[in-house]
Amino acid sequence: MTKRILVAYDGSDLSKEAVWEARNQACETPKREIHIVSVVKPTGPMTNAVVSRSIGNEMAEKFRSEMDVLKEQMDSPEVDVVSEVLVSKVEGNPGVSICEYADEQAVDLIIVGSRGLGNVKKLFLGSVSNNVVQNATCPVLVMK
Repeated sequence: MTKRILVAYDGSDLSKEAVWEARNQACETPKREIHIVSVVKPTGPMTNAVVSRSIGNEMAEKFRSEMDVLKEQMDSPEVDVVSEVLVSKVEGNPGVSICEYADEQAVDLIIVGSRGLGNVKKLFLGSVSNNVVQNATCPVLVMK
């Protein structure tokens, strides 16, 4: 049976560390699959649809490029690496989309950074990592 690890990736240093932690864990067990996932969410309600779509496409392409490089660096015969950019259908916390993807893919472990690229620093956990910890149906490892 394949064990699946999901890494929430936002380009921050902690999310890059999370990717390599997933790689380290994947090497310890046969038949591992790593899913590197980024979530692009719609911009605010005051942004028109054309601008919102353009910004979303630009962000998605940036994440795809970064994740392709990571995928090339990590891919090996022992570990399959899947990268995916999710476009959130709702405005709100990307943690919701991460948890939904984890459930759909039957993920065994989610790895997130404690803080991402958000402008507001939380005292303990960032809002996305906190959302994932609270709502995931599988174990969550938070990188600090």
